[in-house]
Amino acid sequence: MGLTITKLQIAELPIEKFEGEIIVVDKLSQVQSSIDFLKEHAIIGFDTETKPSFKRGQTHKVALMQLSTEDVCFLFRLNKIGFPKELNEVLCSQEIVKIGLSLGDDFSAIHKRSDEKPKNFIDLQGFVDKYDIDDNSLQKIYAIIFGKKISKNQRLSNWEADTLSEAQKAYAAIDAWACLKIYNHLIRIDENDK
Repeated sequence: MGLTITKLQIAELPIEKFEGEIIVVDKLSQVQSSIDFLKEHAIIGFDTETKPSFKRGQTHKVALMQLSTEDVCFLFRLNKIGFPKELNEVLCSQEIVKIGLSLGDDFSAIHKRSDEKPKNFIDLQGFVDKYDIDDNSLQKIYAIIFGKKISKNQRLSNWEADTLSEAQKAYAAIDAWACLKIYNHLIRIDENDK
């Protein structure tokens, strides 16, 4: 029997906060410098957000892509800047490992904006299995490992809003950053076992 946690147990945990810097990239002129910064890192966290659809048959393109180091999270507002080709310098790089969760959904969303195939990604859902963690939602994995709760309050908010609220920015940043933090923590366990 692997490690699990209930929603009730999660509800009692303190809320995690991302204390790093959040940079909203909503102009094309900001893209290259953001990508250059990310390319200096061997491993980064990854996530996307799409405006929720409450009507049957209605879909939206991915609105936000989050790429995070341990200290800085970039929020690329794809609904404002489109899909700049510079993003593929990171997404398709064999040198940079990208850590995400439930990547199939993210990849199909990205595919509506870019024909390039993302490379060198690790999906935490499968990765945590070998650490005896049975739960595979980000919130549950994080709670099991760190004893803190990732708030999901903003998940169904409007990611195409003219301006992202502070709560949206914090939520978006923490998901990408948490993926990286989980991966780094588990890798360190491996290294300490050697």
